Amino acid sequence: MILRTAAAVTTAFLATAAVALSALPAPSAAPAPTRWVTQAGTYDYLVTPDYTGLMPISDVLGKATIGLGTFDHLDGELVLIGGTVYRVGTDGIPAPADLDSTTPFFQGVAFAPQAAVSIPAGTECSALTPVIDELAGTTDGVVAVRVSGSFDSLSARSVPRQEQPYPPLSDVVADQTVFPLADVRATLVGFRTGASAMGIGAPGLHLHGLTTDRSAGGHVLSCTVNRARLYVQVTRGVRVHTG
Repeated sequence: MILRTAAAVTTAFLATAAVALSALPAPSAAPAPTRWVTQAGTYDYLVTPDYTGLMPISDVLGKATIGLGTFDHLDGELVLIGGTVYRVGTDGIPAPADLDSTTPFFQGVAFAPQAAVSIPAGTECSALTPVIDELAGTTDGVVAVRVSGSFDSLSARSVPRQEQPYPPLSDVVADQTVFPLADVRATLVGFRTGASAMGIGAPGLHLHGLTTDRSAGGHVLSCTVNRARLYVQVTRGVRVHTG
């Protein structure tokens, strides 16, 4: 993600978040892990590179309500919100996905947030990871994340369909189509992956999102919050399906 926040701004955000957190019921300990992330493929599988679908989305979706991923041949960004799977192609317009479509990479979870905090205006998405870790009580494992609210700016992307022999993922991303959005309401969903799950999920914070009116979305590159809430769920881990 694009880092545009100075250290002083990040420090101020953490202080503000601590005040907001103090208004929540104080847990006796860090949230206990709950529910498994269901997953098709791995991040390492994508960077092999191999973008061939491993299984139909319907076979891995289960009861997941939020999630992200991509489609066979890397043909668009997958966004799962409210139990509905959307595809965002290079036109930037979300559409309900065909669940018979196959996926080389998908992560989803039945989202049941355990902690939440208001995000101060002006906060960048790149500054969210330490706050997620504070809410989750850990820097490790896989934490499910939802951010809902209004954004002064939101930059999303999608990539074109790839054909064999597949180019490296870095080359694909270099040819991405970027959708710069301003003054939008949106929901962002995804996962913060710690060291113990590296290679299974994308490293760090990985978010996909849709605008509230479902007119735009994709893989989130950056954002600036106007007014939003951050919700987290500590997961039990990841159950990987490979077809």
